[in-house]
Amino acid sequence: MSYSTLVDVATLKANLANPDWRIVDVRHLLADVTHGERAYAESHLPGAVFLHCDRDLSSAMTGMNGRHPLPSAETFAQLMGKTGVGPTTQVVVYDDTRGMIAGRLWWMLRWLGHESVVLLDGGWQAWLASGGAVAQTVPEYPAQPFVARPNHGPIDIGYVQDNMDSERMCLVDARSADRYRGENEVIDPIGGRIPGAVNRFFGDNICPDGLFKSAEQLRSEWRSVLGDTPAEKVVHHCGSGVSSCLNVLSMEIAGLTGSRLYAGSWSEWCADPTRPFAQGFSVEKK
Repeated sequence: MSYSTLVDVATLKANLANPDWRIVDVRHLLADVTHGERAYAESHLPGAVFLHCDRDLSSAMTGMNGRHPLPSAETFAQLMGKTGVGPTTQVVVYDDTRGMIAGRLWWMLRWLGHESVVLLDGGWQAWLASGGAVAQTVPEYPAQPFVARPNHGPIDIGYVQDNMDSERMCLVDARSADRYRGENEVIDPIGGRIPGAVNRFFGDNICPDGLFKSAEQLRSEWRSVLGDTPAEKVVHHCGSGVSSCLNVLSMEIAGLTGSRLYAGSWSEWCADPTRPFAQGFSVEKK
């Protein structure tokens, strides 16, 4: 059986010895980029490999392409093959930040056409709370053939610019409400949002216990944001194309399939001060 959105702790425990499953640890803190490596060295899920958000899930910054620009599809496919992920591998990703980083890897694998990828619901904390085993051994897996077949591709900045006032696109900003309004901006040089964007904080997909909300609840909440807008017209973004992947995932869980990601996000948009931006409260809705 193949899984494509979430997997619970019990199911993962039952498949820890399954050679067709691969677990990937992507723990990371934006304010402490060495956190994930230190945490992984201390302990991780048995058999898990580690990928770094900045080095492995991103490419080099130029100052104009955002804070977490995507690597090329070919480069990332080579990395996944070296990690032991083949065309039929069931990939499970986890972090310790309520899926904020794990969602990025989930989206990237789907972008390459690999549908058998899931988040561990509740992440590292849920695993520990269940009494799950941990390890310090760094596993080595034989390389697998992994061919990029790009799908669910990212939206580029040109598309966003061309469709800001078009019915073809409903832009959804996944950042917290204060950053969406242009307040308390401590990461990017300009506070604000892309004009026309509506707000759906990525953290609103998660229950207080760290697990995802039910499909029914997510669908209801998304409909309150989007109205009758078809999912395929929805384009998600955040600060750098990481946390907004959780909004893509939550829509898929809700059965609202086909939304897209603007990977460059606000950090790319605001790199050019001549691009328009909005601040303050908004009643914008597509």
